[in-house]
Amino acid sequence: MNRKTRIQPIDSGRDDDRESDDNGYDRPSKSQLKREMHALQELGEALIALPKDALKRMPMPENLGDAVREARRITDHEGKRRQLQYVGKVMRSLTEDEIAALRTALDTHRGVNKAETARMHWIERTREQLLADDAALTEFIRTHPGVDPQEGRTLIRNARKEREQQKPPRYYRELFQWIKNASSAQDDDIEDDEDERNDDDA
Repeated sequence: MNRKTRIQPIDSGRDDDRESDDNGYDRPSKSQLKREMHALQELGEALIALPKDALKRMPMPENLGDAVREARRITDHEGKRRQLQYVGKVMRSLTEDEIAALRTALDTHRGVNKAETARMHWIERTREQLLADDAALTEFIRTHPGVDPQEGRTLIRNARKEREQQKPPRYYRELFQWIKNASSAQDDDIEDDEDERNDDDA
């Protein structure tokens, strides 16, 4: 006797906000899971690579902080590889909110770091221009009216002299600082002007 058996869907009783994939399975695809694992692994590696002061500002749970600091300490190649895997495992235990907070903090650090790096490069280029061409100082003074021109001329002259005599670059470094201070002062003036305009608009 043949009876048709009606197969009932199994209800696991879980309500876990998962969407069906193209195959109709009520779970993320393997490729999606793999991408997420790689993304978390890369996020963990980015944390490990951060400078110490930046790492302190990251909103990490204690167990992740311990794992990251341990990975930074290990120098053995195989030991570090295993610890990196462990960091990735800890990353996968975080909540979505914790991961989002980490990504935001990391993006903020990268943005600030990128801007600061670009500024340092600009200062270095400006220093070389000042040392190579006297006309560059005239232009710099025009665009940075708050600087002390005499101090700039003295630093440039001394930096050129110590370079010719192959002396330690004392004035070369002081010239860098002079340019940096000038650009910082100008940035402050711009911010003050913007604040005044905002107050007027209010």
